[in-house]
Amino acid sequence: MAEIVLTAIINKSAEIVGNLLVQEGTRLYWLKEDIDWLHREMRHIRSYIDDAKTKADGGDLRVKNLIIYIQELAGDVEDLLDELLPKIQQSDKCCCLKTACFPSHTSFADEFAREIEKIKRRVVDIDRVRTTYNITDTSNNNDCIPLDRRRLFLHVDEAEVIGLDDDFNLLQAKLLDQDLQYGVISIVGMPGLGKTTLAKKLYRHVRDQFECSGLVYVSQQPRAREILLDIAKLVGVTKEERKDNLEGNLQLLLKRKRYVILLDDIWDVEIWDDLKLVFPECDSKTGSRIIITSRNSNVGRYIGGDFSLHVLEPLDSEKSFELFTKKIFNFDNNNNWSNDSPDLVNIGRNIVGRCGGIPLAIVVTAGMLRARERTEHAWNRVLESMGQKIQDGCAKVLILSYNDLPTTLRPCFLYFGLYPEDHEIRAFDLINMWIAEKFIVVNSGNRLEAEDLAEDFLYDLVSRNLIQVTKKTHDGRISSCRIHDLLHSLCVVLGKESNFFHTEHNAFGDPDNVARLRRITFYSDNVMNDFFRSNPKSKKLRALFCFTEEYPNIFSQIAHLDLKLLQVLVVVMPQNYYQHVTVPNKIGMISCLRYVRVEARQISGELPNSIVKLKRLETLDVRKSLIRLPWGVWESKQLRHLRATDLSASNSCFSISPFCPNNMYSLPNNLQTLIGMDDRFFQPILLHRLINLRKLGITEVSDSTIRKLSVSSPVPMLPKALEVLKLTFSSHMSEQINLSSYHNIVKLYLFDLRVMPINSEAFPPNLVKLTLSFLMVDDHLPAVLKKLPKLRILKMVFCTHSEKMDLSGDAHSFPQLEVLHIQKPIWLSEVTCRDGVSMPKLNKVILVSGTSETRLSERLAMLRK
Repeated sequence: MAEIVLTAIINKSAEIVGNLLVQEGTRLYWLKEDIDWLHREMRHIRSYIDDAKTKADGGDLRVKNLIIYIQELAGDVEDLLDELLPKIQQSDKCCCLKTACFPSHTSFADEFAREIEKIKRRVVDIDRVRTTYNITDTSNNNDCIPLDRRRLFLHVDEAEVIGLDDDFNLLQAKLLDQDLQYGVISIVGMPGLGKTTLAKKLYRHVRDQFECSGLVYVSQQPRAREILLDIAKLVGVTKEERKDNLEGNLQLLLKRKRYVILLDDIWDVEIWDDLKLVFPECDSKTGSRIIITSRNSNVGRYIGGDFSLHVLEPLDSEKSFELFTKKIFNFDNNNNWSNDSPDLVNIGRNIVGRCGGIPLAIVVTAGMLRARERTEHAWNRVLESMGQKIQDGCAKVLILSYNDLPTTLRPCFLYFGLYPEDHEIRAFDLINMWIAEKFIVVNSGNRLEAEDLAEDFLYDLVSRNLIQVTKKTHDGRISSCRIHDLLHSLCVVLGKESNFFHTEHNAFGDPDNVARLRRITFYSDNVMNDFFRSNPKSKKLRALFCFTEEYPNIFSQIAHLDLKLLQVLVVVMPQNYYQHVTVPNKIGMISCLRYVRVEARQISGELPNSIVKLKRLETLDVRKSLIRLPWGVWESKQLRHLRATDLSASNSCFSISPFCPNNMYSLPNNLQTLIGMDDRFFQPILLHRLINLRKLGITEVSDSTIRKLSVSSPVPMLPKALEVLKLTFSSHMSEQINLSSYHNIVKLYLFDLRVMPINSEAFPPNLVKLTLSFLMVDDHLPAVLKKLPKLRILKMVFCTHSEKMDLSGDAHSFPQLEVLHIQKPIWLSEVTCRDGVSMPKLNKVILVSGTSETRLSERLAMLRK
């Protein structure tokens, strides 16, 4: 995976040249020639790697060893950029102020120049190795097409499809619908779900209802003419017609006949753009149909529109076990477990559960078990080693999806392997970690553009069905996601092979690899302690993840470790007991640190004042802990997101530094998220300067702040860009709040509000999502909320209700409401809606009962999820 590191170098060198070295007045401009050389040479080497990988995958050890050599070189170049250049830049700034600093500046620059010369000699040596050992030609012979097992599988007859009957019936009805738009059915989903199996059954079931038919495998490296030739043979174009004018004669025949064609395994839209030129327009008038399968939802959407998409999901537990049973008894006549012990059946169910509903994994596992004795001992051995065995069996199918990723997307995909299996991951976290690690760089240096690009990357991974969306925001964007266990295992294997990252399970091994280790994730404090005891100088480490069950010793470890290149630090632990932590001052010396998140509700402590020294810090998130922040931390110029705990009234980090009281005039305008600000430090004049602020959270909101927020004036108290506002109110509040001046606020969170607004005009006029927590809901509140014109999501959490809540009204009541979410209500016995006209767009009701069971009226019960 040398291409990942090479891409990182290309990104970083481009950013350095574009944003640092050419600044007016800098003394570093003379380094531009070396950086430009690095940029050009790494691009050439990456092109070579792309070409060489195919030959290495084919088993050529000479090429494989050369790629490892290049990977080590690339890693050293990235270390050089990350370690030395910041020192040079810092000394350059110092030189502008103090001439005495110049010797230090010269020393760093000379060291950088010497290292560049070493790299140049190693690059020359790459060419020598290629020539000496006759590995200069790395390209494939384009006239030779290797045997593809999927091409053979397409023509294998299968007796039945297990677990996909509902999908089959739905697709058959859609396929034969006379009004099918564009005449296309697109079966999409992650690898291994049975897309081809389902498509083959559908095709073979309906083909007799058409005048001609064809079933063609497209593949990852398609050739349009060969595909058209295959189609022409199948639909009846004669040999002479195929020879004289293939495209024209095929198109002419398809215009005359009603056809159905299955195009299996389409990877990109470019091949369709070539093929569609010979297909007559396929719609309800002609009655012809095209079935496609693809791992990429965007391909299906491009060919047949949204309506054509049918996304396959993993099988449920019963269907999974049915498929497993079918494959286990593949050569038996009885097809049942009557002769086996209940214990063996239970082991079988556990084995199936580990397959995660993926038919391919189930079939591979069943094949392994058929080759063993049908005993509890033999099956338990398989169960104990299942992860790697399934991965090995499915590797050829899964690796195709990884190889199809653009180089820039590969590190983003592998990053999911740093999380535990089945972990729900916030899109916010992923995007900011990718940016912190420089996986995403925009030439303009505009961070907003980088965030937009990172979001595009995430959507691309979702469209390729490599990542599953678990939650969406009010406007349909990805809020959180997860990766299937099978693909998670792929990330772990590829991460280790490429030294991109290691888990605690494979961190101990080759000392050379450990010394070059760049990212690691731990699930146990004991393993983490053992690792750092054995490897105290993990100088190459860029990202450190700790998902521990016990006290997070990483904070005490920091004091003894050399983590000078660390960019991402994540500490997550369960909320099972209280623990006070002490974070050492040394954290302020990890100068490359850009992203810090501590998520542990029962952990308290303080981050030291030294953290203010982290000039590159972009994201600091301790909201889900009791950790307090030092004053002045929010003044960091590069800080984008600050999420402090909202449970401590003693948090003073938002006050202006007492040593620089005039800093209010030079606050960072990069800040987008500011959560956990204590009411005592709320000053509108400060917030006015945070022109990019999108999310704001204020705790212990007082009557004084309510009056400031509620003032109606041409210049609102809050920044114009603000979209999300979270307010936790003081127990002494008595004022009514009025937020009608804030037209850009679309999400509002009100916690412990004692005095509700008396009418809907007091809410932001464009409010889309409203969350109410820990407040009294009387009969008057629904009457106010139902008049909010754009409200689509209403969530009430731990609210105290009168016995019944009636949401009835008229056609103008809750006109846009789509989701009603009631969680742990107190005293609420019934939620009713006695009419059929209010809430016309309601499609989901979520009810999590609290102290007693809450009943829903018939209409609401039908929508409960």
